[in-house]
Amino acid sequence: MEDSRIVKLYFDRDESAIGETRAKYGGFVTALASRLLDDRRDAEECVTDTYLAAWNAIPPERPESLKAFLGRLTRNLAISRFRKNRAEKRYAALEAQLDELAEAIPGGADVEREIEGRELGRILSRWLDTLPERDRALFVRRYFYGESLEELARDAGERANTLAQRLRRLRLALREILEKEEFTNEA
Repeated sequence: MEDSRIVKLYFDRDESAIGETRAKYGGFVTALASRLLDDRRDAEECVTDTYLAAWNAIPPERPESLKAFLGRLTRNLAISRFRKNRAEKRYAALEAQLDELAEAIPGGADVEREIEGRELGRILSRWLDTLPERDRALFVRRYFYGESLEELARDAGERANTLAQRLRRLRLALREILEKEEFTNEA
């Protein structure tokens, strides 16, 4: 079923929207949650929560890309679950990715950062638009979809160490842009 028809089901408050979403994007959502959350049960809960969040968000939201919308919901829910359980040190994979990004993007989830988050998102989007397609895809697959270096290397036909260095250069470039825009780790 086409995304526009699935979204219409949500707008019609037809519960089959969830089944159609699961049929079309269940593998994608499950893979994403599983990559970000090492615990199978937490990943399964994240997937279920993603469908509920989609049901609650559509309407009023009308996503242009249902896959991207579901990816964002899943990732945000996984990060929330990660933060909730962080004290237990249960999520080495996601923590490693967030630590890598911490070099460039300031952390913190306090209210003051909420407002800056929107501007940070715009800066990040503009920066991503300047990258060659290959680097942009690498960055998004690693830091948005949580793919491992090994997965990325296998798909690219390169060594993981080579990609790790490329990602490091990308993070340094991002940090430079953010510092010019006065988004720093010390802020």
